[in-house]
Amino acid sequence: MPIRQFIRDGAFSPEVVTAMSAAFEDTLNRLRVTDRDDPVAQIVAQNIFEIARRGERDPVRLCSIALDGIQQWMRRGAGN
Repeated sequence: MPIRQFIRDGAFSPEVVTAMSAAFEDTLNRLRVTDRDDPVAQIVAQNIFEIARRGERDPVRLCSIALDGIQQWMRRGAGN
């Protein structure tokens, strides 16, 4: 799972890792991304990590904020 590569051992509590993982899966499901090696999955994982690093712990909010971020990224031309 790509999100785990951003989580250093002990950087987040097990509860936060669970919330981040749930938000990651929910976000990808909403985006209809099934390939976890898809570049979009990488962007989602990075976004969720950064959002959690700033203190958000609610998986629903993590997903919502990540969706907003990825939608903005896609509107800008997916990084082009």
